[in-house]
Amino acid sequence: MNAGIAWGIVLVVAYLLGATPTGYWAGKLLQGIDIREHGSRSTGATNVLRTLGKGPALVVFLVDLLKGMVAIALARTLFATPALAAQADWAAVLAGLIAVIGHSKSLWLGFKGGKSAATSLGVLLALSWQVGLTATGIVLLVLGVSRIVSLASIVTAIAAPLLMVAFQQPLPSTLFGLLAGIYVLVTHRANIQRLLTGTEPRIGKKHSESSGT
Repeated sequence: MNAGIAWGIVLVVAYLLGATPTGYWAGKLLQGIDIREHGSRSTGATNVLRTLGKGPALVVFLVDLLKGMVAIALARTLFATPALAAQADWAAVLAGLIAVIGHSKSLWLGFKGGKSAATSLGVLLALSWQVGLTATGIVLLVLGVSRIVSLASIVTAIAAPLLMVAFQQPLPSTLFGLLAGIYVLVTHRANIQRLLTGTEPRIGKKHSESSGT
């Protein structure tokens, strides 16, 4: 396959995967509502949890996670030929970044969406299972102690590039950890403000502008 065609397919499909509005569809299918009009107005799994319940939230989280993983798998498959193998790592990382951005900038939702934490975690798992599993452990630990989803996402975003270095991952993967981590922090800037003022809600607490993934 021609390199230009491979890059085009990877970038377009990765964006469409990321932009798939899982949480929005869950709201429409299960309760006939636009989830963007409820809770934090995010389409992420946290707002689905508060609006639709645990089951739908788990499904949305897993699908958003898989979006990042599938984007990486596609890139690695298309760039597996000898002629393109040298570009495979960079293609995978760029596919991951595009999927992450697509999740929060969905074409189908007026370039809005969730906060990209779940999709970012999926990419981490696909790029390096060691980094991904450690990041998952950090999420669970922070969530278990604080009961604040946004704090778990923020801490994991900060840890991502450090984990890439600690596990001696290639430069492209390390750059993903850094850039995706920064992006997730940017999408959580309102949450950071509420954390600093002590007004960020915990799991189970209603809030008109609550945290989200």
